[in-house]
Amino acid sequence: MLVSLSGIGPRTLHRCADLAAELGRRAVPLSMLFTPSAEDGSPQVAEWMRERVRGGDTVLLHGYDQRVRAEFATLPAHEARLRLIAATSALDRGGLRTEGFAPPRWRVSRGTLDALRQHGFSLCADLSSVRDLRTGGVRRARVQGFGSQRQRTETVRCFALVLSAARAARRGGLVRLGVDAADLTRPGRRQAFLDAVDIALENGAVGGAYLTASPARPSAAP
Repeated sequence: MLVSLSGIGPRTLHRCADLAAELGRRAVPLSMLFTPSAEDGSPQVAEWMRERVRGGDTVLLHGYDQRVRAEFATLPAHEARLRLIAATSALDRGGLRTEGFAPPRWRVSRGTLDALRQHGFSLCADLSSVRDLRTGGVRRARVQGFGSQRQRTETVRCFALVLSAARAARRGGLVRLGVDAADLTRPGRRQAFLDAVDIALENGAVGGAYLTASPARPSAAP
């Protein structure tokens, strides 16, 4: 089971720390999706993330400019490369390093995949798969979260997330759960997300992190 958190920033840090503590009590590592914009790149946030990494959590680069929706969804390789250079430089200034990438909105272009390989990234996690950029291996598994649910009511959204996690765990597949820090402001969503983690664990899932999970299976996918 891979659990990721996005939307990390000074205004959401206390909620992020609360979720990390809850996962820690369950021995589930947290994969932190980080956009090193001016706001997110505060010293306080960087220090918290460095501390989490020392404790076993991992960081994935999550784009460069948070104002651009689905920033890497359609970029050609040369434009993606320029943004990756700027983003990794910003990470370096915060004392953070990673070989993993998770595109904003989980959407990634073929050109971005090429740029990631050229820039030395080893992993890309998109909406429906986890790609080993060095071997070409791919593990198929869709990210489950509140943003990916189309139902209108809050109750149905929460129930669908828990049900999806239980179903994937029972089948012995890879369980991918993703949440944005903004979702944690809603008590129902926060509890449903933790319930999804718990039911996956009860059905045999084991917590892991994107950069330390089992290698992806070889695939002919691009």
